[in-house]
Amino acid sequence: MVDTDVLIVGAGPVGLTAAAELRRHGADCRIIDRLPARLPYAKAVGIQPRTLELWDRMGMVREAMDAAVPMRGQLVYADGGEPMRIDLRLPPDVPYGFAALPQYETERVIEEHLARFGTGIERGTELVSFKQDTEGVISRIVTVDGGEEEVRSRFLVGCDGAHSIVRKTLGLAFEGAAFPEEYMLADVEVDWGLPPGYGVRAMHHGDDGAVDDLLVCIPLPGRGRYRMSMLVPPELSAARRDAGEQGTGDGVAHGLETGQRAPGIEHIQAVIDRLSPEPTTASAMRWSSVFRISHRLVDKYADGRVFIAGDAAHIHPPTGAQGMNTGIQDACNLAWKLALTVRGAAHPRLLDSYDAERRPIGEEVVGRTVRHASEGVQADPDDYTTVMLREAQLLVAYPDSPVVGPRTPGLEGPGAGDRAPDCGGLTGGIAAVPLRLYDLLRDRGHVLLLHADSAAALGVCGEIAAAVRHLTDGQAAVLVVLAPDAGSATDTATGAGTDAGTDVGADGAEAAGTAGGDATEAVAYATDADGRHLPAFLDGLDEFAGVYRTRGATAFLVRPDGYLGARVAPLTGPGAVAALSEELARVFRL
Repeated sequence: MVDTDVLIVGAGPVGLTAAAELRRHGADCRIIDRLPARLPYAKAVGIQPRTLELWDRMGMVREAMDAAVPMRGQLVYADGGEPMRIDLRLPPDVPYGFAALPQYETERVIEEHLARFGTGIERGTELVSFKQDTEGVISRIVTVDGGEEEVRSRFLVGCDGAHSIVRKTLGLAFEGAAFPEEYMLADVEVDWGLPPGYGVRAMHHGDDGAVDDLLVCIPLPGRGRYRMSMLVPPELSAARRDAGEQGTGDGVAHGLETGQRAPGIEHIQAVIDRLSPEPTTASAMRWSSVFRISHRLVDKYADGRVFIAGDAAHIHPPTGAQGMNTGIQDACNLAWKLALTVRGAAHPRLLDSYDAERRPIGEEVVGRTVRHASEGVQADPDDYTTVMLREAQLLVAYPDSPVVGPRTPGLEGPGAGDRAPDCGGLTGGIAAVPLRLYDLLRDRGHVLLLHADSAAALGVCGEIAAAVRHLTDGQAAVLVVLAPDAGSATDTATGAGTDAGTDVGADGAEAAGTAGGDATEAVAYATDADGRHLPAFLDGLDEFAGVYRTRGATAFLVRPDGYLGARVAPLTGPGAVAALSEELARVFRL
């Protein structure tokens, strides 16, 4: 008997995301946090476009956009010279741009989203110890009133930060080192005339060419409000040394430091006076702190029934706002796999893919942010578009994952393991205005997208839809996207089958024949081989075919985290359902 399916330790953005996705996918969970309340600090503030796409899939992107402000670029000043302006531009098919949102607001938005599922944070509650066996995990926690409780869960997820007790209890290695520099952070307002939405990086180089003074300002919601970071002045650094190294005693020097003399507004103003591009006065300081930065990566993301995510698994410089966003992707990747496993519907080795997919991503992010911290993003050798897409986390992919299908050599367009891109121009029988693909994927789990380039292919899609429903017990939705000229192929919509001799089936033939040469009617009244209504949409502007580079009828299995689990083509011949079954078997227990 278990108390909950999953116990989550840590209620920051990563733990909240894991909880929200578990609940969205039908799994039970409890989420605990040792802090009595949300911290009012703007620690992680950059929101990447890929994170906004994930929040769209989760059904909470509108609330996030209401609270955030756009990030338009960065102004870089060196030694008082003219600025170098970096604009954050992405290809037009990317639905979201870069944004800035204080971490406490990010946590509020996700926590309110989680509350819709009837789940709240158990605050003031701390994990003391745990042990696992083949059936689950037994955790000992101390509650807000000081009492002890033993919690039996099927799985445990540690989202408890750089000083993770979950990671330490597992005995996982966390190799890396600390940067020697000490920094101070402050949330302040300034009255300068610089363009809104641009970050500021101003630095001074010493005689040896090294940076000896630094000011980094990230815009926040509100007039003239920025989170500023800068090198610690000698008196504060000396105060730290006199007080001794405080913290958890685990040797991981990372994050905000407690028990030290916090920087005053005069410390912030002194740096502004030296480095600001124009004279300005700092005011309305909400908080300030001294912090350290380390770069470390855990040796594995899971051990048995226990998993770690976010800063518990990887820490690195804040350059490019990669940390929290990477952690949120960790949580999205893990949660759907846990939920499917809890339901008894997952392949027995599905959970092994979490480490296989996410640890290489963490390794790349740690290495890249360390390079960028010393050399700058502009030193990246790739072209501008590639750099921006990578910083936006839109190039994250899992081509070598054990649970995605093989990639076709020479294939153009997204393949197995790639992000499923958005597109527009999709029309159906009811919607009076064109929809985007992400509108159709929102708040769903696995979705099988079937692109039909002919009326006969639409019939085959009906056969496939029925087969997939039976194979997955309804756990994979099926959507059809019909090419705009497919309705003209009425000569094959008579039930005779395709060129390869596939029997389309009576219901599939009826669906295609109903089109009468009209693709609009075909998508409105499509049915599968069991006679059930089949959601179908017309690719009226050929955007889907263009973005996904389809060649003939093609199937795309979109995972709950927005990545392609498989790409199968062509959907003709008796092997189409068998090929899809093989791909589904990588994930589902068929």
